Amino acid sequence: MAVAGISGWIGRRLRGLSRRLGHHAVAAAEADAATARDRLREAIDLLPEGVVFLDAEGRYILWNKRYAEMYHRSADLFRPGAKLSDTLITGVARGDYPDAIGREEAWLAARLDKLTNPSGERHEQRLADGRWLMIEERRTSDGGVIGLRVDITAMKQQAEALEDALHRAEAASRAKTEFVADMSHELRTPLNGVLGLGRALSATDLTEDQRGLLAEMMTSAQDLDGLVNGLLDYGDRARAADAAPAGVVAPSDVPPLRVLAADDNPTNRKVVELMLAAAGAEVISVENGQEAVDAWRAGTFDVVLMDLRMPVMDGLEAIRAIRRAEGAGLPRAPIIVISANTSTTDVEASAAAGADRHIGKPLRAEELFEAISGVLD
Repeated sequence: MAVAGISGWIGRRLRGLSRRLGHHAVAAAEADAATARDRLREAIDLLPEGVVFLDAEGRYILWNKRYAEMYHRSADLFRPGAKLSDTLITGVARGDYPDAIGREEAWLAARLDKLTNPSGERHEQRLADGRWLMIEERRTSDGGVIGLRVDITAMKQQAEALEDALHRAEAASRAKTEFVADMSHELRTPLNGVLGLGRALSATDLTEDQRGLLAEMMTSAQDLDGLVNGLLDYGDRARAADAAPAGVVAPSDVPPLRVLAADDNPTNRKVVELMLAAAGAEVISVENGQEAVDAWRAGTFDVVLMDLRMPVMDGLEAIRAIRRAEGAGLPRAPIIVISANTSTTDVEASAAAGADRHIGKPLRAEELFEAISGVLD
């Protein structure tokens, strides 16, 4: 065989071998690719989160079993080449998304905007079966989208339970505060009468035996006052509004005044009248906030003493009514709250309504005169 013939024969044999090797290589590569795809599919299916892959046009490429389980009401719509946007539209029509009911177009517009502009920002989605999903979607390098779905139903339930417990705790706290306020009012109101009348009685002519009995009565009343203060110590003893200069002010230091005093308890009104009478003040007493407002409009007073808890109109509303009337051109009246409720909240409420001072019961003459001197100065 000629050299040229041999060369041709060798070339034909080599080309044939090359073709056979090429076919084997392609087949091997295809087998490897299939194995890789199967392993990828298995790995994705094992994930506890739902995963979906979309192409650049928003069409399904791949999704795992968890994703199909989460969206079991829409799983019949999943197929390669179908658009996720169409699944959403059909799901809204079926009622798969409770938050879309009644606002279907707005809900779809917002959801499709997130789908076409996947920023990775997480948002929540509620499903018709009561479950909640956390959604995160990001753009892939080829322009497609990879979506992640996490079932957060248990977390939402825990959050709701925690919020419910918080509301119950707040309600219990409010109930405790109201109880303390009621206890303060109900205990300190009669104490104010006993101590006030006892002090007034001590200034009168008494026999030695009477003075001894009065001393014992005052000691018992003061002991009871101490017990009440101890009981209500965790916030109901605030006397923060008493910012007058330190020192005892005697009745003679308070000039003759015309005072309007509002209190629904007749004994407490008597105590105030006796204290101020010793200083030469004229006292006009009323039983509720409405009477206080009416009396203030009809007369001229140097100072107003206002209880908080009264029928018809409470003290805070009466103070606000007086301040509103002053805004219409009437002169400003110094107002001092005298109340068995002396918590920080009560003091702040008095100040917010327009009171100048807030002093507590049982009322002491020196406190009253200090407060009057302070507001008049």
